Amino acid sequence: MSSKKKKMRQQLYEMLWTEAIADRKKALLSIDLLSDHPAGIGDHSTDDYWKNSRQALELLVDADDKLECLRKYFKEEHLESQNRQV
Repeated sequence: MSSKKKKMRQQLYEMLWTEAIADRKKALLSIDLLSDHPAGIGDHSTDDYWKNSRQALELLVDADDKLECLRKYFKEEHLESQNRQV
């Protein structure tokens, strides 16, 4: 693979990885707010609460699935990214 293609593939991997990490953090924050800060629920119905809880869980599952998929199919890029962080 050419140096240019390798760099572009690395950048694509890093963008996808960062997006999945952000989604995971968003989901965990939502779950934390829903479970530990009930004042944030306000005037919403219990249906809203359950719906928001399920949406946060789905976002978390999707993010973790994406991260696992990236680890599996972008092994070189994942290792490269990890080595640069050390």
